[in-house]
Amino acid sequence: MRKYINSKLEGLPPSGIRRFFDIATEMDHVISLGVGEPDFDTPWNIREAGIYSIEQGRTIYTANAGLKQLREEIARYVHRKYQLEYDPLHQILVTVGGSEAIDIGLRSILEPGDEVLIPEPCFVCYSPCTILAGGVPVPIPLQEKNEFKLTASEVLEHVTDKTKVLVFPFPNNPTGAIMSREDMQDLCRVIVEKDLFVISDEIYAELTYGNEKHVSIATMPGMKERTLVINGFSKAFSMTGWRLGYAMGPADLIKQMTKMHQYAIMCAPTLSQYAAIEALRNTDDEVEEMRKEYDHRRRLVLRLLKEMDVPCFEPKGAFYVFPNISRFGMTSEEFCQKMLFEKHVAVVPGSAFGESGEGFVRISYAYSQEQLKEALRLMKEFIDTL
Repeated sequence: MRKYINSKLEGLPPSGIRRFFDIATEMDHVISLGVGEPDFDTPWNIREAGIYSIEQGRTIYTANAGLKQLREEIARYVHRKYQLEYDPLHQILVTVGGSEAIDIGLRSILEPGDEVLIPEPCFVCYSPCTILAGGVPVPIPLQEKNEFKLTASEVLEHVTDKTKVLVFPFPNNPTGAIMSREDMQDLCRVIVEKDLFVISDEIYAELTYGNEKHVSIATMPGMKERTLVINGFSKAFSMTGWRLGYAMGPADLIKQMTKMHQYAIMCAPTLSQYAAIEALRNTDDEVEEMRKEYDHRRRLVLRLLKEMDVPCFEPKGAFYVFPNISRFGMTSEEFCQKMLFEKHVAVVPGSAFGESGEGFVRISYAYSQEQLKEALRLMKEFIDTL
């Protein structure tokens, strides 16, 4: 069979996140803090809207780009929340999760050999999707001392005459890092000067903490016309299994992405689209309550890590912490594997998110405070033996 299989695909490693999750699911009595999935049920009014759409027989294909009323609601929502302005008829595409939007965005932009700058540590799909689209991933190692923020000088160090795209993954998975408007000013000048296109993955936009509110890079001067904004419903609305995301960008690009989406997918799930309309219209209070609970958990985990003398910079977005475990003299994979088998606590090795993640582990706090307290208690016991 191997002669029939795409060699690029065969050469890609499986997700490091899923590998540890799969091991954990085969063991008894494991507390898993590995998967970035909200533990909240989808708010009832959203579920009810999905159920009602089925009861009304709304089970046929929608327009390829998504229901017109959903695209209009997305346009109103992002304007209200992030001061973004997009034409719902020509600049918004509804996709099967944010992951599909990233994939077809890259495939619609890249020619063979084009380079894509990918700040790491980062979500695991950017590099494989780049390779499958014929591009060349170029990692930019981010620094803990800079709170894992991307700087203009780091971009300049990695730009070549083949560079076409910069992936901008903030708020960040796995680090929880964010980028403020001030952080982005010098960076945007370099992006414009070097004529780069940006794919801004903003799936965690609603989940920011402290005084900082999310700022989309597309609102910065000169950036809207060179940015594809990716967002969705999985994280903020606790709708992971509904598989719904969206892309917003220049009309010419959205037109080509819609064509690819049309041939490969046809349209996103119809009942999910009707549920998403309700989510955008009437769920601000529920989303805020979930955000507040994540913030309580974030501060709890940071306090417990500090008590066990494990250094961790303060993340201000998403629902992850990224503590530094390098002083224990093990690779991140060895640390996670040893803790999993000895204490039945699963976290993800930082190396799963790129080479610069080595020496760290990702802990998701999208779990109850009781689970977090017990997992961190066991983690402390494990560390005390090292």
